[in-house]
Amino acid sequence: MAYETSLDDLLNDVFAPLEDALAQLAPALEMAEIAHVLSVGNGVAEVAGFTDLYADELLTFAGGIMGIASNLGTDRAGVIVLGATADLRPGDPVRRTGRVVDVPVGAGLIGRVVDGLGRPLDGGDAIDADERLPIERPAPPIMRRAPVQVPLQTGIKAVDAAIPIGRGQRELILGDRQTGKTAIAVDAILNQKGTGVLSIYCAIGQRASAVARVIQSLREGGALERTIVVVASGEDAPGLQFVAPYAATSMAEHFMAEGRDVLIVYDDLTRHARAYRELSLLLRRPPGREAYPGDIFYIHSRLLERATQLREEHGGGSLTALPVVETQAQNISAYIPTNLISITDGQIYLSPSLFEKGHLPAIDIGTSVSRVGGKVQLPAFRAVAGNLRLMYAQFEELETFARFGTQLDAETRRRLTRGLRVREVLKQREHDHIDAPEQIAALLAATEGLFDEIEADAVAEAEETVRKAVRQEATAICDRIANGEKLADTDRETLIRVMRDALSGSQTGNDDGDA
Repeated sequence: MAYETSLDDLLNDVFAPLEDALAQLAPALEMAEIAHVLSVGNGVAEVAGFTDLYADELLTFAGGIMGIASNLGTDRAGVIVLGATADLRPGDPVRRTGRVVDVPVGAGLIGRVVDGLGRPLDGGDAIDADERLPIERPAPPIMRRAPVQVPLQTGIKAVDAAIPIGRGQRELILGDRQTGKTAIAVDAILNQKGTGVLSIYCAIGQRASAVARVIQSLREGGALERTIVVVASGEDAPGLQFVAPYAATSMAEHFMAEGRDVLIVYDDLTRHARAYRELSLLLRRPPGREAYPGDIFYIHSRLLERATQLREEHGGGSLTALPVVETQAQNISAYIPTNLISITDGQIYLSPSLFEKGHLPAIDIGTSVSRVGGKVQLPAFRAVAGNLRLMYAQFEELETFARFGTQLDAETRRRLTRGLRVREVLKQREHDHIDAPEQIAALLAATEGLFDEIEADAVAEAEETVRKAVRQEATAICDRIANGEKLADTDRETLIRVMRDALSGSQTGNDDGDA
């Protein structure tokens, strides 16, 4: 009897806690709508089984791979896969998330290299994001936009003098392959040191080695610490290449909403259009001109329209866009280039013929244009370089006609000499950034004829001489120019006198050295 009592007590001691735990257990039910993969292609998949699915909704495949619901049918849907499709198989489960694609935004991204979904690629810690924003957002309405009036200096004489860019502008950079398009965009980023402008470089479909060179240039120039690099290389899935510029723009809009100025470079939108064409053809959408889908214009317009200058009551921030596009055989009237030219506020055209002649940067001033114009230039720039485009165009026309004959009058020879010197002044080495007062001094010296008596191959040295003299002996005038004051006649005369004296002293020193 005692044995039976002790056995009952033992069983109570063992099972009583289990019964109490089971009584407190409240199993949670998690509802999930699951479909299955029907077929998998290169960057796309077809799924079936969803009874309710939204356009552009984010889906998850096996292994954590994400996708975007794109083609919605009655019983199946085409999905853009944001990752490698090699591990996906027909029959794999697919789950809805109930949200659209979003990316982390905030100060934690500055100085980092991330992919099109905001995941780190630089081997650093996970992104400490303030919040997340959808990659697709409506552009600011027209009533929230302010006129583009504040200049964005690139440090490149040919751009700042003849094709000025303002904060909030969309300026297209186009040209054939290997003509220096990326170099101009990177120089614009590097020149923002000390201006408070944040930069975002978005590489789309580039080779990994090319992206690595850009990152190294930013690091060496001290710009990486104020730049976000978004990379969707040519080895990545076309879906990642497609979403990368939208993700980068959402990252920029977060800072713009805080009242900051942001510069974003899309390098380049030709490859972005090709990635979208590939996805559209795989999703069996009807092809149009050059096999691009009918909405190819819209995918770029809704992206670039997000760049603007906001009014002060809406934060006062700005987003300046420098999209890059590649042309074939100098054909700027091709489909994608003409689309982007019509969307943007101007274009900087890089000529292969100028590049081959060594005129770097190879900017064709006659073909390039800024539709904002002199409104974003410093007043001193307008005073010195206001007629630069016209004078340079007349020089090029004279140069063409001068090849057919040798009998030229004195005035024509003088204009040809002056134009050649201006062309030499507009040449500039890569990553050689020149501030606005020194640019104005060099252009003033060239247009006033101070370099006319100097051999063309010695103009670069003479330019350095006058820039150094102005920087040392006309500091007050340089400060007034940088602060946006007009160039008075007395200031102009003082600059010319300082530069003429510097050139005379340099010439005397050379003569003494030769003696």
